[in-house]
Amino acid sequence: MTKALATKKRVGVLMGGLSAERDISMRSGLAVYQGLQELGYNVALVDVGKDIVDVIKKEKVKIAFLALHGGTGENGAIQGLLDVIGIPYTGSGVLASALAMDKEASKKIFMYHGLSVAPFIVVSQGPKVKGKKTPGPGTMNPDFPLPWVVKPTTEGSSIGVSIVKEESGLKAAVDKAFSFGPRVIVEKFIKGRELHIAVVGGRVLGGVEVRPSLEFYNYEAKYTSGLTEYIIPPEIDEAVYENTKGMALKTFQALGCSGAARVDFIVEEGSNTPYVLEVNTLPGMTTTSLLPKIAASAGMDFKALIEEILRLAVKEKE
Repeated sequence: MTKALATKKRVGVLMGGLSAERDISMRSGLAVYQGLQELGYNVALVDVGKDIVDVIKKEKVKIAFLALHGGTGENGAIQGLLDVIGIPYTGSGVLASALAMDKEASKKIFMYHGLSVAPFIVVSQGPKVKGKKTPGPGTMNPDFPLPWVVKPTTEGSSIGVSIVKEESGLKAAVDKAFSFGPRVIVEKFIKGRELHIAVVGGRVLGGVEVRPSLEFYNYEAKYTSGLTEYIIPPEIDEAVYENTKGMALKTFQALGCSGAARVDFIVEEGSNTPYVLEVNTLPGMTTTSLLPKIAASAGMDFKALIEEILRLAVKEKE
């Protein structure tokens, strides 16, 4: 017997947007759109711009599948807009989306819930001096040893991230990160294995260990085929893996996430302590993306994954 569709309403795949991750979002959106079409859904492809409300009305969209990454697509803004106009959508709601996108806010919540995070400081832009913005006074003094990881507080896909190995390189790295926003995280570099755990509908599907051939898992390593080795399941001690999966679920719940999310960790070499890096509330859905890889290892192919994400939205938000 053929499985019933999650909804007969017109589904709009929202992609593109105005963030620095627009290109990746376009790839995610096209993959989701094609998959939903093949499953028999009434689906429209929507490139998100400032006229998004008019486009949603024109396309007669009744439920949104969010394939947006970064910026207003992932920080709660589009979620709030959809709430106001009464359109159910996939993924987390306004608050969880906003918290997950802000690395400073999410780290503080993780700490409150007893989850391990790397030591960090936040650097904010000071007043303009001769037309240029500078770090505020006394804010660039990490009290933990080098190397340091410098990143914008509100970007994904490792955009604007630098690894600083000498103190003299800190200002340039911070200035680079400032080009993406007024607050920057400087955190201790944790040497270890990078694990990404998938949570769908409050259930842990599994994880993947990423081994980039570059210095770290940066934008190029994430989206260029062949530059990263993906180990499924991760080649780590079973007890450590189970602990990390348990922490992923706790992290998901701490932010109040829903739908599908990916929780990223560094498992420290030697101590085997999993440190939470971040939560991605709208994980990539491209052919090289991690969530589909993890789902496939759990017996859920790409079409089954996107249909489950849609079903969760129908169940939770309609």
